[in-house]
Amino acid sequence: MAKNHFDGQSRRQFIQTSGAAVVGLTLAPYLVQSENVALPVAPVKRRFGKIDFMVTTLGLGGQASIQWTPAGIDPVAIILKAHKLGVNYYDTSNYYGPSQMNYGKAFRQLGLVPGQPNYDAKKRKAIFVTSKTGLRFGKGGDDRPEVHGGTNGAKGSKAIDDVRRTLTQVFGDGTGNFPKEAYLDMVLIHTLNSMGEVDALYEGYDHPDPNAKSIGALAALRDVRDGTNRTGLNPKNEKLIHHIGFSGHKDAAVMMEMIQRDSEDLIDGMLIAINANDKQFFNMQYNVIPVAAAKNIGIIAMKVFADGAMYTKKAEWSNTPEHVVLQVSSPELPAHHLIRYSLSTPGIHTAIIGIGQISDDPKQCQLIQNLIGAQLKPIEMSEEDRNMVEALAMKSKGGKTNYFQNAFQDLTPPREVKVQVKNGEKALITWHTAYAGDAAIDHYEIWRNDSKVANILFTPQTTKTPYLYTDDFGKTTPKQYVVKAVDKKNRVAGSAPFAV
Repeated sequence: MAKNHFDGQSRRQFIQTSGAAVVGLTLAPYLVQSENVALPVAPVKRRFGKIDFMVTTLGLGGQASIQWTPAGIDPVAIILKAHKLGVNYYDTSNYYGPSQMNYGKAFRQLGLVPGQPNYDAKKRKAIFVTSKTGLRFGKGGDDRPEVHGGTNGAKGSKAIDDVRRTLTQVFGDGTGNFPKEAYLDMVLIHTLNSMGEVDALYEGYDHPDPNAKSIGALAALRDVRDGTNRTGLNPKNEKLIHHIGFSGHKDAAVMMEMIQRDSEDLIDGMLIAINANDKQFFNMQYNVIPVAAAKNIGIIAMKVFADGAMYTKKAEWSNTPEHVVLQVSSPELPAHHLIRYSLSTPGIHTAIIGIGQISDDPKQCQLIQNLIGAQLKPIEMSEEDRNMVEALAMKSKGGKTNYFQNAFQDLTPPREVKVQVKNGEKALITWHTAYAGDAAIDHYEIWRNDSKVANILFTPQTTKTPYLYTDDFGKTTPKQYVVKAVDKKNRVAGSAPFAV
């Protein structure tokens, strides 16, 4: 069992002191006082998957007041304070209205914009800037609106146009120009929802044809990552980004497909919705997150507070300043526990959290309190403590906070089971992964003629190559095979019998 990270509290104390945790004073060892503002001595960092970067466990989300700014809030001040506190991961998007422009204003003050008199290249390398595109094509696709995606850019924009739009808004003049030295650390293909979108993204993935009617965003983004022109869409061989990833809120199965098709390991990052009500829906933590972790993808948690629905906001998409939550936490559901839940989920490297407001009073400052809650090493929360946080989260809107996530489903049987008999002596049995319910899959079982012949320890399926088991049945006459998935709670879901 993993070490309990509640600083020596008994589990009874954990529940009793939940309200006190609102101000985060139990985590004082992480802090020093400076001019009446709590500052971290050295924020906890984690290696960001296969990306050569040590990322702080708290990242600054590009929404909340940086996108929908309530009256009296300065979004630039939030970014400046995050940088002062040592946060080194910054999230924004072409979808997020003025968010990118607000980052541009802050980055100029911080000396992070090439070509400015105060530019500091070393300081720029010390942070990680991620933006997003909602577009599925690098070329064409206008006749396929169901999978085309969207942007706040000009009509007819494609994925590389969104990259340029981000660069001009964050590092340039906001009207199309940006310095030659400007770059984005990562671009995410945002809010992936359907298998049709995955199909579109992978068009031309391995052999892009410049003369093709349409080319998916992955091939286009690879060109501006590598400085190549395989698609014909990067004639100047520019290198504008360092890494490519994707994000998803809704369907773990679609996101698993996105990773499994990536035979060339192009995907370096995944932004994923994960919070303490995850198991009330088609969950991420036992389905797509293990697949991404097995491929050493850098994984960013989002929706830690269910976009504020854990607190005062309705369980619906935000779109106005009135939706921005300004409170720090609540005695009933301390923000620190929700942050720790997401960050203790195996595979997660950092959590982006949007900030509503900051304050010179550390107890009332969302940014400081969230940073305190994020000072967690990997997997330093026991399963029992995670269950307790889930119980607390269930009290918020009856656990139905995750409006962005697909409905709950139980453990499914293994998919696409096939059996091929070879030489009258052996059976080659293949299948694709089952989907987990509210517990992780433990193993698969192979049954022949109502007798179990094999236990196979579960491992995440990271490619489109199916699982394979060879049954040497010898002189036995097989009549049928069944493949069963068994989860950690010993529940079973079996395939239909496959007659041979």
